[in-house]
Amino acid sequence: MYQSCIKRGLDILLSLIALIVFLPLMLICAIWIRLDSPGPALFRQKRIGAGDSTFTILKFRTMRQDTPSEVATHLMTDASSHITRCGRILRCTSLDELPQLINILRGDMSLVGPRPALWNQFDLIQMRKEHHIDRVKPGLTGWAQVNGRDMLDMAQKVQFDAEYVQRLSFLMDLRCIWRTVAVVLQRSAIIGKDEKNAASEAKTGE
Repeated sequence: MYQSCIKRGLDILLSLIALIVFLPLMLICAIWIRLDSPGPALFRQKRIGAGDSTFTILKFRTMRQDTPSEVATHLMTDASSHITRCGRILRCTSLDELPQLINILRGDMSLVGPRPALWNQFDLIQMRKEHHIDRVKPGLTGWAQVNGRDMLDMAQKVQFDAEYVQRLSFLMDLRCIWRTVAVVLQRSAIIGKDEKNAASEAKTGE
């Protein structure tokens, strides 16, 4: 009942409220990106959704326009050299994720769920299928993100995502959102404290 009906209703309501609240900040971010480096403010990329479907994820662009777009950042050689000046701050504060509120309204994503994999992360996609993680919509934040995020390897992230699917409930989602706020606030207090983490973006192919 919660996953099939209530969760979607909360996604629509909360993402709409968040879009209204953060719209001025999003406009500032978009202008800043355009002034900082050539290229569009938004970055679009093919991702895997629930049931092996595909969708186009929206993010604020944090890298130069000539950066390979179909490679997970943590697999790049010297990824930090591709990140723009404002991109470092957007990543450290997670502001680059705000456009995904539009993905949530569209129904591509949920507020809480496993982070969406790149279409070509075949090993991750297969591991998620084995644990039935592919049955739920990917999320803006998730259980793996609030339990280590960049510090976790792929197998550990899959374990946390599988735990989320097994325990999926309103209270579980509320817990994820609450801990996400805490994580974001802690990171925003020390912009660029760890350049390696900012550059690696090992958020399951984000």
